[in-house]
Amino acid sequence: MKCGHVLYIGAVDEFYFDAATAMPPSRAAREAYAAALNEGWAGPGRLYTLGRRSRMLLDAARQSVAESLNVRADEVTFTSSGSQAVHYGLLGMAHGLGRDAEILSSQVEHSAVLHAAAWYADRGGTTDSIPVDRLGRIDLGVLPPLGDDPSVVAVQSANHEVGTRQPLSTLRHRLDGRPWVCDAAASLPWEPVEDGWSVLTGSARKWGGLAGCGIMVVRTGSRWRLPFPGDDASPQEAVGEVNVPAAVAAAAGLRHAVEQRRAQADRVRALAEQLRNEISETVTEVEMPGDPDDCLPNIVTFSCLGVDGEVLLTELNREGFSVSSGSACASNRFRPSHVLSAMGVLSHGNVRLSLHYDTTEAEIDQFLNTLPKVVNRLRALGRD
Repeated sequence: MKCGHVLYIGAVDEFYFDAATAMPPSRAAREAYAAALNEGWAGPGRLYTLGRRSRMLLDAARQSVAESLNVRADEVTFTSSGSQAVHYGLLGMAHGLGRDAEILSSQVEHSAVLHAAAWYADRGGTTDSIPVDRLGRIDLGVLPPLGDDPSVVAVQSANHEVGTRQPLSTLRHRLDGRPWVCDAAASLPWEPVEDGWSVLTGSARKWGGLAGCGIMVVRTGSRWRLPFPGDDASPQEAVGEVNVPAAVAAAAGLRHAVEQRRAQADRVRALAEQLRNEISETVTEVEMPGDPDDCLPNIVTFSCLGVDGEVLLTELNREGFSVSSGSACASNRFRPSHVLSAMGVLSHGNVRLSLHYDTTEAEIDQFLNTLPKVVNRLRALGRD
């Protein structure tokens, strides 16, 4: 068994509905990666010719990402993953504020944020959480007031499990200049991010780049400092050696995503609405958490009462559907989703469908034809 969308080794994936984990790599990203392998494999920090070639590719990739995000090139740092970007971004801001800094994070942040906050607390740092409502949206009414002690706030742009957007514009005004770290991994393939953040993070594989590359954008003037052992350096120098071909592919994939997302968002949203409507009509005792309207266009999450989520994922995979669960894999067992638990909704047995740019109506129809049969079969087995 593997964590993610493939649970049944014998199945052949035909219908991929797990883009929130990884978008299928775009042709632009694949071609850029292949080309960069020939010229960008040497260390970009070296002064010899091969190193300078790698550096030129890396600088061009950074400039491309900056143009896609409307930021400065010197604010962009490539990391080895989205999780590394979150860890360096959040802990770097807390470290830059000083020993008394507090980390405030929403209860529905990605586990990478929660792990960073826990690591900070284990070393004597102060942390607190921001609760959410039943839709997964932060409760700004209970946001701790600004005090004398410095603090950094971690609030994602939109939730990676249920798709609910966060009220970023209102949050920005409430923060009144307090540093804000925004994990935008889920939303970057679909829409621009509200301005006002100090650090923005993302993962290339979620917008059609390749795994093994993330981005961290640190705004000029932010009090970021290296939070881990090493020389006090700029963010670009602090993260260590960069996989240049992966960075080039990430830049090409992001540029393609930014060009495509406006046209694709409306089409994919219509498919997601079809899923919500027909699942509600054809499957009894189903719960669909998250905001159905103010949300990302591609995520549909549901829980079928009386059906084990791991078994449902396995059976759907037997039918050729690659889907995911909000629950986190831990060795050979599932843990309840911390996101759904924080929302106060059913946290066991949930299934997340996340569509991508190439998802078709025929694939949606096939899933809607298959799901009720699988659920009814599993429920019948449970009654025997």
